[in-house]
Amino acid sequence: MASRAALCRVLQRASLGVCLVGGGLAHAGDCRVAFDMGSSGIRAGASNSAATARADIDYLSPQWSGRGVRDTLVPTIAALNALPRQAAFASECARVGGGFSAWRFALAHEPVALVSMLAEIHTASGVAVLVIPPLQEGAYGYVAARQLLGDRLQTSHVLDIGGGSLQIAGASTSFVDTLGQKVWYRQLCELAGAPADEACHLQPMLPASLALAREALAKRLAGVRAALPEGATMTAISRPVTRGVLPALTRLDGNPAPQLSQARIRAAIDHLSALRVEASAALAGIAPEHAAYLLSDLLLLDGLLQATGGDAIQVAEIDLTNLPGLLADDRAYAWERHYACYLARLGERGLAAYASDPETCAP
Repeated sequence: MASRAALCRVLQRASLGVCLVGGGLAHAGDCRVAFDMGSSGIRAGASNSAATARADIDYLSPQWSGRGVRDTLVPTIAALNALPRQAAFASECARVGGGFSAWRFALAHEPVALVSMLAEIHTASGVAVLVIPPLQEGAYGYVAARQLLGDRLQTSHVLDIGGGSLQIAGASTSFVDTLGQKVWYRQLCELAGAPADEACHLQPMLPASLALAREALAKRLAGVRAALPEGATMTAISRPVTRGVLPALTRLDGNPAPQLSQARIRAAIDHLSALRVEASAALAGIAPEHAAYLLSDLLLLDGLLQATGGDAIQVAEIDLTNLPGLLADDRAYAWERHYACYLARLGERGLAAYASDPETCAP
């Protein structure tokens, strides 16, 4: 795990975290359990254990289909109660959940329902789930990547593409957007005019459609250069790239180097866009259900290089989670002690509730 001192320095530079290294906690032995609650499930970890546990829950599909975030209430409570037992975490530890892209989506679209659901989750599991702002998530991600990669991290930022969001995270600057693999694919389907209730097939993709996709992506990523320093470079660390794009391109062009140049990405786009998904899958040596994302992932990477002004993305696979960041974040655990106040502020202030001061809550 990343040291609390290292994480605190990053959080303080981001002007988002309150880190009191060595400061007192309400729980003896600085005992903490954290839940990383992403768009595809929950991971649990503890400050006094190397064990982790995971539960798969799809948080995006119920919201996209109109059923709403409450559709996930029962499996969420079950997972939050079961995971600490599976990993044998101490029962007396303070328990905090970090809700990321899917939870921010819920806050934006159904805030009243979300606040009510979080209160029910807390009552049923004892877990204080916080909706984490994007830049705070970026700070978590960079520290965890730095710890796992060490000297192998030769770029200024790490690129993490999840299902519901992507983040380009650095030591003091980050760009985070709800443009993960599934979200971007869905946006491309909408651009193609595919009905939301029918299967979407992007390929073959005509040059006019490619141009439209690139134009839409450029608009979506327009804030990247303002958010990141000039000359920012990226190492991609998540599975859509490490298990999807890189091995597919290696099979297509015979180049095993863990580097995706813009020329290499564009050559693959030109090749695959003219094919049906089944043909792409056969060439890339992957299952059709995974190959469906290959072209859209390539377009996303190309757009990110355009947005940063870079010419290549490095690739290094790591099992990145937000657990080290959450476990070291004193502000998050201060909110665990003032959770009713947090929920009230969440309803009033939205995402800004997290950055407010828990100590200003009434006793």
